[in-house]
Amino acid sequence: MYKTVADTAKEISMPEHQVMRYVLEGRIRAVHDGEQFLISSDQFDRYHEQLERIKEEIEIWKNTPIPEDIDIKDED
Repeated sequence: MYKTVADTAKEISMPEHQVMRYVLEGRIRAVHDGEQFLISSDQFDRYHEQLERIKEEIEIWKNTPIPEDIDIKDED
């Protein structure tokens, strides 16, 4: 399914001008129909998978307690 730059920007939570810049740089594949760029939403499936994995890893990191430092000695 093809979407416009504006729809794609909303979907991936990026500013529209940044998505357009990525299209012009070739970082996002797009087709120009004479009036506007159309972007295939299939290429963002992996992006969404990676984003979810990173969110899960951040939550695990936040919930992991900080271990006691074994180098601290009370020598008073």
